Amino acid sequence: ADAALVADEAKYVMQTYGRPGMIITHGEGCNVVDSTGQEYLDMVAGIAVNILGHSDAAWVAAVQEQATKLCHVSNLYYTEPMVRLAKSLCETSFADKVFYCNSGTEANEAALKFARKLARVKAEAAGAETPATGMVSFTSSFHGRTMGALSLTSVTGYRAPFEPLVPGVKFATYGDLDSAREAIVKGETCAVFVEPVQGEGGCYPATKAFLQGLRQICDEAGAVLVFDEVQCGMGRTGHVWAHQAYDVTPDILTAAKPLAGGLPIGAALCTEEVAQAMAPGDHGSTFAGGPLVCAAAEVVVERATQPTFLESVTAKGERLRAGLREALKDCERVKEVRGMGLLVGVEFDCAVGPLVEALRAREHVLAVSAGRGFVLRFVPPLIISDEEIDRAVEAVARCVDALDET
Repeated sequence: ADAALVADEAKYVMQTYGRPGMIITHGEGCNVVDSTGQEYLDMVAGIAVNILGHSDAAWVAAVQEQATKLCHVSNLYYTEPMVRLAKSLCETSFADKVFYCNSGTEANEAALKFARKLARVKAEAAGAETPATGMVSFTSSFHGRTMGALSLTSVTGYRAPFEPLVPGVKFATYGDLDSAREAIVKGETCAVFVEPVQGEGGCYPATKAFLQGLRQICDEAGAVLVFDEVQCGMGRTGHVWAHQAYDVTPDILTAAKPLAGGLPIGAALCTEEVAQAMAPGDHGSTFAGGPLVCAAAEVVVERATQPTFLESVTAKGERLRAGLREALKDCERVKEVRGMGLLVGVEFDCAVGPLVEALRAREHVLAVSAGRGFVLRFVPPLIISDEEIDRAVEAVARCVDALDET
């Protein structure tokens, strides 16, 4: 049966993903089980999505209850979960307004449009002939795969097959304010996109000086500062929003992955100034903010904003990084262990694909790569136990020899 399903996948599903041979059938907590009954420790969490783990009782109950009432009516009408969730998101952040969408790339597309529209409104008010339309992003950035978000993503491998992309994008060096200052130009740049902690780019936390400096440069240039927190937001770093560790606020924040605990959702959190630039009909989405996904997200936000929950994420992240440093201290291939909260990466001097496969096949631990394949990335459910963290660390220690076998 498994072979037949894999064959059907190859026959009927577009081949844009490389998958191992396992077929996951169910999960509970930080573990998933395949069709043979083999259990795996899930240190991927659907790529930083399932922050409450699999089959969380309160989350399941909320989804089941809402599914018996109302799943979808579109944005032509009011629904209760959509409004309640927006209120919660604004109350836990800098934001005055929320725009809903369905994914991280959609959230960044929305932010791009909002920044362009605000620049146009400002230009008209000032009597300027042309609005600022340029955008600045950073090296090793990842903002999504749709055309606008892809234009803001610096990695050539993602971009090259689909060029030409949206014009007017400059890339500055991540962490380098001089590079940013050169790229951000008053009257030309309408928006600056940056991840407070780069996920796909290699688990790099920004410095406080860098993000605060960007805020000042954007203010001087009249540009909108957008924090992409699709991967690092909603508790992942030990803060509700990653930027809250840096004492700096954006004009727009994009969120998605963990927000509904496994159901597709995206959101752009905005200041009143940004929101006021948008008028009915300027942007929209059929599915966005639906009652089912918002009911699920309410459970996630309520849990992930609790101080004790966030404190535990910080402690668990420190345990994971310390454990990895100790376990790998004699491995000459290791360049750095880094991250924030439970967004953790181990950079090696070679591609980590063989290590990821060895962890799965030998130790039944699921991990994923980042940083162009040279970083082993752990983004587990935020409910992970100390024992499960220790198991993952020990598994890495036992499997790191796989890098010497290639």
